[in-house]
Amino acid sequence: MSTTAVNIPGYVAGTWAVDPVHSEVSFVVRHMMVSKVRGRFDKFEGTFVTAEDPLKSSVTASVDLSSVNTGQEQRDAHIRSADFFHVDEHPTMQFASTGLRADGDNFLLDGDLTLRGVTKPVTFKLEVSGFGPDAYGGTRAGFSATTEINRMEFGVAFNGPIPGVPGGVAVSEKVTINLEVEGVLQS
Repeated sequence: MSTTAVNIPGYVAGTWAVDPVHSEVSFVVRHMMVSKVRGRFDKFEGTFVTAEDPLKSSVTASVDLSSVNTGQEQRDAHIRSADFFHVDEHPTMQFASTGLRADGDNFLLDGDLTLRGVTKPVTFKLEVSGFGPDAYGGTRAGFSATTEINRMEFGVAFNGPIPGVPGGVAVSEKVTINLEVEGVLQS
């Protein structure tokens, strides 16, 4: 059995806390079949462990679904309701990685995503932005990641038809999740 060595410039092994001030969890969904609505979550936390062998690294994260922010309070209240996230019963979205694979110069991060009480496997396309010192004597690491889910598979099934448009719906089933993550090395 042969293995491929993974070389990441400046790589630092350790345990990292996600810096929510310098990170973002956002999403994009098609609306009325003609445009895209973007939103983000203002509260989230996570930890990642960069192992000596980068492919043995791991991630856990939690997103406070009540912190959804699309820039329109009435829409945000609807997204928090039982029609979508049902935050009274399912206040968080959780992610726990199950593996990491090389994909050219980038990686594929496999894991279990739990939303509205349903857990499904997902794969994030992961790009390592870098590792380096910060202005406070610490060490930072940065990553970008994206995945696409079908919200219906997670029980987020509310939708409204568009009158006069056969098969037209208000909100697409596909949702793109985007992550910009900056982590702080823990001592």
